[in-house]
Amino acid sequence: MAAAGEDVSALRAEVERREDELGQLRRRLEEAERMAAPAATDEEPLPARTALTAEEIERYSRQLVLPELGVRGQLRLCGSSVLVVGCGGLGCPLAQYLAAAGVGRLGLLDPDTVEPSNLQRQVLHGEAAARAGRPKAHSAAAALRRLNSAVQVVAHAGALRPANAAALVGRYDVVADCSDNAPTRYLVSDACVLAGRPLVSASALRLEGQLAVFHHGGGPCYRCAFPRPPPARAVTSCADGGVLGVVPGVLGCLQALEVLKLAAGLPPSYSGRLLLFDALADGHAGRPFRCVRLRGRRPDCPACGERPRLSLDALPDYEAFCGGGRCPAPRPLPAELRVSPERYRGLLDRRHPHLLLDVRPPVEVDICRLPHALPVPLARLERGDEDALRALAEAVARGRARLPPGAPFPVFVVCKRGNDSQKAVEILRRSPALQPLDAKDIVGGLMAWAASVDPTFPRY
Repeated sequence: MAAAGEDVSALRAEVERREDELGQLRRRLEEAERMAAPAATDEEPLPARTALTAEEIERYSRQLVLPELGVRGQLRLCGSSVLVVGCGGLGCPLAQYLAAAGVGRLGLLDPDTVEPSNLQRQVLHGEAAARAGRPKAHSAAAALRRLNSAVQVVAHAGALRPANAAALVGRYDVVADCSDNAPTRYLVSDACVLAGRPLVSASALRLEGQLAVFHHGGGPCYRCAFPRPPPARAVTSCADGGVLGVVPGVLGCLQALEVLKLAAGLPPSYSGRLLLFDALADGHAGRPFRCVRLRGRRPDCPACGERPRLSLDALPDYEAFCGGGRCPAPRPLPAELRVSPERYRGLLDRRHPHLLLDVRPPVEVDICRLPHALPVPLARLERGDEDALRALAEAVARGRARLPPGAPFPVFVVCKRGNDSQKAVEILRRSPALQPLDAKDIVGGLMAWAASVDPTFPRY
């Protein structure tokens, strides 16, 4: 038995040594790929092509035999360049199919790094990239170079900004917007108008998505279709609203199809039209796909109208225009109504009588929860749900019996990140049926609890 234990220890040590070596090789490969890639600021125009090589004919033979594409269309693909804004759930399948089809140059723009929660839908990235926190642009570029070494892949590991947008967009023939926020969508569209480039835009959330081609053939730009951004409180991210990974996959593939048609000189299907996708549509009673016609170019559009007001030197503040692009956090509660996760942990250790109220939606409570928490969704508190208030009042009454008469009963409220819990505290403190009550919120919610108190608690 002792010999077997020594063998196991030796094998573990060997695995650790080889993992260290593999990590060093990965870092050397990443550095070599960065050195071999063309610089993001000095890309030369792709040379004109008059013929395909034997290797290209073999590789692209299945699309070469399409009468709609043929050799002429393939030569156009090989000589075209596409900028992909966002290397996430939409950008990954889009870029993958563009590289496979032989697009000459792909620019990949993304400011973020790979995280484990990305892997469910962002199919160009792997577990190693998530563990290392590798920039998404570099991770996607490495995967595409392995797929097709003949394609020039340029990684732009940064954000699109008014100062660089038009110049960067102008270096590519077609732009695909795969971003996940309103400020970037308006900025990309304005840059495409100023640079004279067509834009293929898509979005996906939960089980739905949409797709359109803007600023092509006299059609409207994004601003024409959506002259005003959505209210900030109506904007939901994938982190908050969720998304089934295949949904952005479907939209990203359709986006790739539109980009390929534009690059090959074929007419797009969704210029001036909006394609809507609903993954839950009944195949008999409903349609997963439906298309609506967009209004034409607006004469008063500040970007592409008769008297445009935007220029390279006068791009607006897109965050301010879109109200920040995200639902703004509520005004923080006074400090005396908030406790840190560490302080709450101390109360637990001292077994201080209290109630912990979890105000997340039931679907999130099912993912993970603190076992002693009472789940009551914020939505039920906001609408004054009688059953929810009754359950809360009963829990408070049971806990108050452990305190001296008249003493306010401590209630701590938790949510995912510490926003909804503040709203719940305000509701509880206004409820006369629960008084006397000492309601406080846990700063940062359960994600802060996982970061500072219990690293084994699931993060989502």
